[in-house]
Amino acid sequence: MTNRPTLSVIVPCFNIEHFLAATVTSLAGNARDDFEFIFVEDRSTRDSTYEVLLDMSRRLANSRVIRHEANQGLATARNTGIDVAEGRYLTFLDGDDWFAPGYLPKLVEAIERHDVDFVRTDHVQVTGSERRVHRAPEGRRGEVLDPRSSILPTDDTTMVDYPYAWAGIYHRRLLDRGLLRFHDGLRTAEDRPWIWALHREAQSYSVASLHGVFYRRGIATSLTQIGDVRQLDFIRSFDLVLEELAGDPDAERLRPKAIRNFCVVIAHHLRERQRFEPRVAARLKELSAQALRRIPEHELQAALAGMDDQRKHILRRTRGGMKEALV
Repeated sequence: MTNRPTLSVIVPCFNIEHFLAATVTSLAGNARDDFEFIFVEDRSTRDSTYEVLLDMSRRLANSRVIRHEANQGLATARNTGIDVAEGRYLTFLDGDDWFAPGYLPKLVEAIERHDVDFVRTDHVQVTGSERRVHRAPEGRRGEVLDPRSSILPTDDTTMVDYPYAWAGIYHRRLLDRGLLRFHDGLRTAEDRPWIWALHREAQSYSVASLHGVFYRRGIATSLTQIGDVRQLDFIRSFDLVLEELAGDPDAERLRPKAIRNFCVVIAHHLRERQRFEPRVAARLKELSAQALRRIPEHELQAALAGMDDQRKHILRRTRGGMKEALV
């Protein structure tokens, strides 16, 4: 390519040898002369991801493979790709997922139509042979929106509860404003502070009814299925959300949403703690208690209002010292 690419596709890869054929084939079904494909191999430990990737990527025009010297996690892998990407627009694909044929040109057309900072899309969740469409929570489609308008209400699912970086496309000007990179070192929930920053600080976005990205669930090697210490990074992720929100002019109005999200995720992990190694489960309980105690009790009581009794019980018991709310 002699000119700047229209689109850069960033694909982090870690221990996914058996999925690479489907992933690369799907990219080939979306290739254009003005698209580039950047694979970031994050020092796989269990298989030959790097070697297979080198071989398969040779069949894909305008592609390159970058290998980390040591495993650094998904956030840093994405940042490595962002740092070398040259496209006017950027998008992401996890190495074990895939795109439908012709999806990427439609994605580019969607962001060019309105010249917005970013576009979010629906996605298809794949669990075994089951396929299920998950819609982005924003119901206004195909129009220019203020990203802030899609953060609230507090007690409903909104766009900050739909953080998947691969379900969208992002204008390069977001990178120039410091909004596209992830927090280095986060190994899970890396997209939580990222999506909050986008919706607080970007100027425009839209939602497109595209169903061309396929997201695998239930894979044994996926971090979401592994109960090790990396899962605990969600605490740091939400701490970053609250820390960065503190300087926002609408902090008082938006903070209850962030606290409620944090509580819901803490309760989820505590409810599923049997999948963690015993040492990690104990650390999860300790870090969760500390996080809940950092939240003033009146804010925590407000966050618990409307939650089911099981969540309330888990959160109150974990924090300790909370009075039962009167209503």
